[in-house]
Amino acid sequence: MSAVESKEIHQVVIGLGSNISPAENLKSSLYLLGRLVPIEAVSGVWQTPAVGSPGPDFLNAAALISTQLAIAEFRNEILRPIENLLGRVRTRDPNSPRTIDLDILIYDGQMIDQELWKYAYMGLPVAEILPTFKDPLSGEQAIVIAERLRKLSSIKRTSLELHRTSPTRDIV
Repeated sequence: MSAVESKEIHQVVIGLGSNISPAENLKSSLYLLGRLVPIEAVSGVWQTPAVGSPGPDFLNAAALISTQLAIAEFRNEILRPIENLLGRVRTRDPNSPRTIDLDILIYDGQMIDQELWKYAYMGLPVAEILPTFKDPLSGEQAIVIAERLRKLSSIKRTSLELHRTSPTRDIV
């Protein structure tokens, strides 16, 4: 067995968000992600007002992927390069407008972002692809939490469909 074959496969849920050319950047980021790792599932696209600072509405989604990379390697070797390629500029304001934001929300069944169930823009897309995932603190299923978040927010589902192999611009 080779070293690559012996590596464990990790299941990762990625949150995708954009409020600068959001439809284009969500599609392009998913296309690039799919060229590097297998994409198992993709949520619908959800629209929400910007959180924490003024700015255009965000479009958000989630993707379930498989990877052999450890969490830090995945973030540094896959997610950050895609963000950079799509023009992500990091500023002191963590809520500033952005071309793309790719965050690890769940890694091998462990919640990585502890605010996952605080915001509808994260919780609803995750609940679409992992409806029975349980919050480790409350024991509630994602679908139950998501319904509560939906009622408490102004989030709305868009008609935008994300496909794994359809870039919307020349990104190479």
